[in-house]
Amino acid sequence: MPTTGNTASPGTGADTGGGTGTGAGQSWTALRHLRHLLDLLDQGAPAEQFAPPPASARGPRLDEPDAAVVAEATRVALRIRRTLGQHRRREAELAALFDTAGDLARLRDPDAVLKAIVRRAKLLLGTDVTYLSLNDDEAGDTYMRVTDGSVSAAFQQVRLGMGEGLGGLVASTARPYSTGDYRDDRRFRHTATIDGAVTEEGLRAILGVPLRLGTRVIGVLYAADRTARTFTPDEVALLSSLADHAAIAIDSARLLDETRSALVDLNEASRTIEAHSDAMRRAEDAHDRLTDLVLRGADISDVATAIGAVLQGGTLIHDADGTELARSGTDSGQPSARAVAASRTGGRAVSADGTWVCAVLAGPELLGSIALTGRPDLGDADRRLFERAGVVTALLLLQRRSVAETEDRVRGELLGDLLTGAADPASLPARARRVGVNLDHPHAVFVLHSATAPRQRLLAAAARVAHSRKGLAGLHHDDVVLVLPAEHTGPGPGPGADAAGLAGELGQGLGGPVTVGAAGPVTGPGRFPDAHAEALRCRTALRALGREGSGAALGDMGFLGVLLGDQTDLGGYVRRTLGPVLDYDARRGTELVHTLRTYFDEGTSRSRAAEALHVHVNTVVQRLDRIGRLLGHDWQRPERALELQLALRVHRVQRPDDSAALPPA
Repeated sequence: MPTTGNTASPGTGADTGGGTGTGAGQSWTALRHLRHLLDLLDQGAPAEQFAPPPASARGPRLDEPDAAVVAEATRVALRIRRTLGQHRRREAELAALFDTAGDLARLRDPDAVLKAIVRRAKLLLGTDVTYLSLNDDEAGDTYMRVTDGSVSAAFQQVRLGMGEGLGGLVASTARPYSTGDYRDDRRFRHTATIDGAVTEEGLRAILGVPLRLGTRVIGVLYAADRTARTFTPDEVALLSSLADHAAIAIDSARLLDETRSALVDLNEASRTIEAHSDAMRRAEDAHDRLTDLVLRGADISDVATAIGAVLQGGTLIHDADGTELARSGTDSGQPSARAVAASRTGGRAVSADGTWVCAVLAGPELLGSIALTGRPDLGDADRRLFERAGVVTALLLLQRRSVAETEDRVRGELLGDLLTGAADPASLPARARRVGVNLDHPHAVFVLHSATAPRQRLLAAAARVAHSRKGLAGLHHDDVVLVLPAEHTGPGPGPGADAAGLAGELGQGLGGPVTVGAAGPVTGPGRFPDAHAEALRCRTALRALGREGSGAALGDMGFLGVLLGDQTDLGGYVRRTLGPVLDYDARRGTELVHTLRTYFDEGTSRSRAAEALHVHVNTVVQRLDRIGRLLGHDWQRPERALELQLALRVHRVQRPDDSAALPPA
C-alpha cells in the first residue's frame, strides 16, 4: 500500500507536474499563435498565411478555450488586414488623384487635358477602354470627345441623345450608372446607333459618371471592359472623384483658352484703337490745316496742294461743269462722270480705275469734285480724310460763290436798269464796262424758267454761265434773265439755237427741265427792254404749248411767233417757211410753189392736184418728192402743213413791191 502510495504520489506529482507542465506549454503555444498573427500583420502577409498550422506542426493540441481565443484572434487579424489593405488602397488612390490633379493643373491645352483624364482613368481602374463625352447644349445631346484604348471608328464618333444608352442617361440625370453587361441590360434605352458602336468596340461592362460643374453636367467619363463584370462601389467612387477633378480641369482649361483668345482680341482691339486714334489725330490735323487755309483766304490751288501732301497723291479739283479749277502733283484730266454721280448719290468717295473721286456737295447741290491719283490702295482712314477734304473744298467753293454772288448783285442791278430803261442810258455803258460787259457789242436776251429747281439755284446756274461768257444774270420781275454776247451764245443761226443749247445745258446741271425764251440780238442800252419783253412772250408761249424744257426765239415758232412779235415780219415768215422751195423755183424756173399750193387746195389729193395742174399724176408725185427733200421729211405733219399753207397764202397776197416778203432770186 505505502509503495503503491509512494509510487502514486510522484506519479501523481509527475502527472500533476506533467499536467502543470503541459498547461504551461499549451499557454505558451497560444501566445505564439497570437505573436505569429501580429508578425503576419506587420509583414503584410497574404491572407492564406493567417490560417492555423496543421496539428502535427503546432505541437501539443490546444484546449478548447485557447483554441477559441486563437480562432477569434485570427478572424480579428484578417479584418485588420482587410482594413489596412483598404486604407493602403485608398491612400494609393488618393495619392493617384492628387497626382492627377497636379498633372491636370499643369496642363494648359484643352485637348491635352481631356487626353490626360481618360489615360489616368484607364491606369487607376485598369479597364480595357476609357473615354469621355461632352454635352452639346445647342444640339441637345452628348458626343464622344476623346478615347483611350478604343479601336472602333464608329464608336469614337458616336453621339448619344439625352436619356439614350448608359451615357445619355448619366448626362440627363447627373447620376453615375454601371452595368455588368450592357447588351443584356434593359434598364437603358437602346438605339441601333449606340448598340452598333458598342458591339463593334466589343464592350460588355461599362461604368459612366457625370462631369459636373456645380449643378450643371458638362459631360460623362466612362470606364469599360470587354468582358462582363461588376464594378465595385470603390471603383464608382474612384471614377467619380476623378470626374470631379476632370470637370474642374476642363473648365479651367476652357477659361484659360477663352482668356488667351480674349487677350488676343484685346491686343488686336488695342492695336485697332491705337491705329484709329492715330488716324483721328491725323484727320483732325489735316482738317485744321485745310480749314486754316480757307480762313486765311487761300485759293483753290493751295487747297489742292495741301490735300495732295496730306494724302500723298496727286489732286485734281473740278467745278460742277467739269472745268478744272486746280491741280497738284498730277496731269490734267476729266473726272469720271459715273464716279462723280455715284459719289454724289452715296455721299462717299468712290474708286474708278485706280483714281478716287469725291463729289463736293452743298446739301444736294453738286459744287464740283476732287480726284485723288496715285493712291489705289486708299484705306478707310485716308478715305474718310479724303471725304473730309471734300467738305473743306465745299466750304471754299461756297465762299468763292458768296463773293461771286456779291458781284452778281452788282451785275443784277445793272441788268435791272438795262431791262427797265429807267436809268440814264448814257451811264449804262460805263457801268457795264466796270463789270466786263461791252454794250456796244450785240447781245441776246434770255428769260429762264424751271418748274423743278428753286429759283435761287436757277439763278446761281445762270450766274455761272454769265460769268464764263462775260454776260449778265439776275432776277427781273421774279424771272431769271440772262444777257449774253451774241458771238458767245454757241453755234446755230440766231438766238433760238442759243436758247435751245442753254435749255439743255442748264437742265443737265440742275437735274430738271429748264425752259428758255430768247430775243435779239440787240445793240445799245435803249433796245434791251423790248428784247426782254419779246423773250418773255416767247418763254410764256413755250410753256403754254407744253414745250417745257426747250428753248426758242419767236422766229422759231412759225406763224405763232409772227403773231406774238412786236413787228409783223410776214416776209421773214414766208422765207423761213418756204425759203428752200422759193429758191429752187427761182434758180430752176420750176413751179414747185404752185404745185404745193394746188396740192393743199385739193385736200392733199394727188390725183385731183394732177387734174387741176393738167399734168400726169406721176409728175405730181415727183414734184412732191422734190418738195419733201427741200423742206424735210416731216413737211406733211399737221403742224408743219398748217405753217406751209399759211405761208403760201401770205405769199399769194403779198404786194410785188414788198421787198421784205419777196425772196431774193
